[in-house]
Amino acid sequence: MSTLAHTMMTAARSADSGVAGPGELDRYPYAEAPAPDRGAGPSWEGADPELGRVGRRAAGSRGRGLHGQLVQQLGQMIVSGDLGADRPLVPEEIGQRFEVSRTVVRESLRVLEAKGLVSARPNVGTRVRPVSDWNLLDPDIIEWRAFGPQRDDQRRELSELRWTIEPLAARLAAGHGREDVQQRLADMVEIMGHALGQGDALTFSRADSEFHTLLIQVAGNRMLEHLSGIVSAALQVSGGPVTGCDRPSESALAQHARIVDALGAGDGAAAEAAMRQLLTVHPEIERVVPAPREH
Repeated sequence: MSTLAHTMMTAARSADSGVAGPGELDRYPYAEAPAPDRGAGPSWEGADPELGRVGRRAAGSRGRGLHGQLVQQLGQMIVSGDLGADRPLVPEEIGQRFEVSRTVVRESLRVLEAKGLVSARPNVGTRVRPVSDWNLLDPDIIEWRAFGPQRDDQRRELSELRWTIEPLAARLAAGHGREDVQQRLADMVEIMGHALGQGDALTFSRADSEFHTLLIQVAGNRMLEHLSGIVSAALQVSGGPVTGCDRPSESALAQHARIVDALGAGDGAAAEAAMRQLLTVHPEIERVVPAPREH
């Protein structure tokens, strides 16, 4: 086993199964707005009353800290339809409901505004925006849709999007002939092979995700590269409990290896064909939507 393979497998076992969040939440602009009429406020039924206390016990959730957890909670409620379009979001009520400060609420609403889920306007306040305004390519929204009432539509759309993006990326990547990238992809295949042999689905998943992300990034098309985060999100929600393939299998491993071989030979057509085969959904294999990750 290569040093890289050993390091990655060891790291995967010692880490939890969560995926790093978007990070710098303070970068989003936000305009303070007067609170709307409280009489028109939303119902918070179904919200997690333990959000604040859970956050204080276990830091390090998506987005880091309490406001990352509040973004998760409110985002899921909006995407699921529990908080419908044009519903007012009163910061004071949110703070009281989830036992968090106004600063935490404000930071959370900034993030949701950047994702197109809410809007803040003078004399109107903060309100939920219609689906047509959402950034449906945002990795968080992809995940929230995948675990909500729209899960079937989300998975179908993700599958169709990957069929559009990844075969083309594989074909383009074959024309670049970068030995360092090909070695890195080969390393990911090696890691997946060892993980498969040990029944380590988590390590398999992480190597799989890096493989697909790297392949898109090396395609030499900046617009495709911009979509690599979407594919990474799709791999987290479109397959089995922790992997983007139908399930870790020798067949999936073989197709990844075929892609690497085609890249080494500079054969774009073969790389594209292998990727299409990898993305083929086999009807005899049950595809189960995983439960949302705990935060």
